Amino acid sequence: MIDGKKEMLSLKSFYLKPKFFSVMKNYSFAQFTKDLIAGVIVAIIALPLSIALALASGVAPACGIYTAIAAGFCVSLFGGSRIQIAGPTAAFASIVAGIVAAQGMDGLFIATILAGVLLILMGVFRFGSLIKFIPHTITTGFTSGIALIILIGQIKDFLGLTYADGVKPIGTIEKIEANIAAIGSFSWQALVVGVVSLAILIVDPKLEKRVPPSLVAVLVGALMVAFLPGFEEGVYTIRDLYTIPSGLPKVDFAGMNFSFDKIAAVLPDALTIAVLAAIESLLSCVVADGMINSRHNSNAELVGQGIGNIASVLFGGIPATGAIARTAANAKNGGKTPVAGMVHAVVLLLVLLFLMPYAGLIPMPTIAAILFMVAYNMSEWKKFVRITKTAPKSDILILVVTFVLTVVFDLVVAIAVGMVLTALLFMKRMSDETSVNGWTYIDPENDADGIDLRVVPRDVRVYEISGPLFFGAADKIPTIMLKDYTHTLILRMRAVPSLDSTALNALEHLYEKCNKQDVRLILSHVNEQPLAVMRKSGFYDKVGEDNFCAHIDEALEKASVR
Repeated sequence: MIDGKKEMLSLKSFYLKPKFFSVMKNYSFAQFTKDLIAGVIVAIIALPLSIALALASGVAPACGIYTAIAAGFCVSLFGGSRIQIAGPTAAFASIVAGIVAAQGMDGLFIATILAGVLLILMGVFRFGSLIKFIPHTITTGFTSGIALIILIGQIKDFLGLTYADGVKPIGTIEKIEANIAAIGSFSWQALVVGVVSLAILIVDPKLEKRVPPSLVAVLVGALMVAFLPGFEEGVYTIRDLYTIPSGLPKVDFAGMNFSFDKIAAVLPDALTIAVLAAIESLLSCVVADGMINSRHNSNAELVGQGIGNIASVLFGGIPATGAIARTAANAKNGGKTPVAGMVHAVVLLLVLLFLMPYAGLIPMPTIAAILFMVAYNMSEWKKFVRITKTAPKSDILILVVTFVLTVVFDLVVAIAVGMVLTALLFMKRMSDETSVNGWTYIDPENDADGIDLRVVPRDVRVYEISGPLFFGAADKIPTIMLKDYTHTLILRMRAVPSLDSTALNALEHLYEKCNKQDVRLILSHVNEQPLAVMRKSGFYDKVGEDNFCAHIDEALEKASVR
């Protein structure tokens, strides 16, 4: 018995055990070779993508590399998935850009640290399963909205536009207005580079699957700017707009504002980062499980994501989460353990130390083209259209509202309104499913099919209640009517799965009404949860144990006794 208890405690203490420590028990050199190859390929894919996402987030290009290194390594080491690849993602681009614009880099630093702590606490308190309470319509709505935000944000660089001095648009509507105002600065060279890069990203995967198309686009774009006449003057590159540091990052902690007011100001941003990181990471884990026939540990993954985000900003990066595209590339190239993700981070570290200055040659229209493809791939437009054609009207409303609010306002407003709207519509739907119907009285002597009908005395009324009794349906209890000659009221509750305090209050008022009219109240077939609520509140004792029956026949028998 003691050994059994020890074993149970041992199992419980490992509910946050990272996958890395589980898979290393039977790790082989053959699997290491596969993980090594997969890690190198994923790093090649992640390099231009990380730079592009950093620029879309309004931070220096090197920050994307810092994020992929620190978060990528830590999430693989401490996370709950075998093949999850973490790093900067498109979902965070608009959020990070908004935080940096409003609160500065120190605000982003504080918000990400707080978000990391929240993620760790979510894992410790086993919140991993709560992902199932985020409706599919909301995740599709804000994902499509973020995709549109990214696309609109890259039109400037794709067309080679130059904003007037002092024009620094943040919101999507502001960016549209700024692009229209700057259309006179359009550069045909930039458009050519952007179109060629976009064509490579579209066509190359169908022709050549060994070399990542983003890497091909980057090389071709850089060669066009370097060797085609007039292109060097007409196309901006990363080094024209940003400083490309080499070596390890240097984070200026002394220059940051860690005041209480600053922390309070970024708390909503921290919550947004934590919730979005949890949602996207766990969704990515589910996709990864299907690719390699595995099963992730959601709570360990949340802890790993928390550690990864804290490590990212301490290393000079930005918020990170599981990246579905890079995770899929890892699986397709033979990665089966967290070692592949750690190799990907080490390769990027080597690039940072020795090859980072060459990243300055990447043309901005090529970065825009890469992000156009990211936006397209994450937009889920086919799923969006399918939902609008096939889903109930309430689901379509939630989808469209979440999408519009994400684009016009921000993700916090979109998710908050979407969840509230979902809850209200769900309660309305459940309320519509709840019914309180009185039995129809039929004379058995005049009904040929009435052999199985129960005999109900004239002074007994029976009401059948179906569906959950909660505050949204509590108003149906007062519709129960008592006749002047009614002696007994029977409530048949076999189809009531749950009961809340508001509905219980309505039942208590009904009981008082019965007492005033000298009517006996009998409850038939009360299920476990409603019965527990009635016992705890004292309603069970008030009505009396004798007035609770297990079956309608027993209730009718008691009602016939005067």
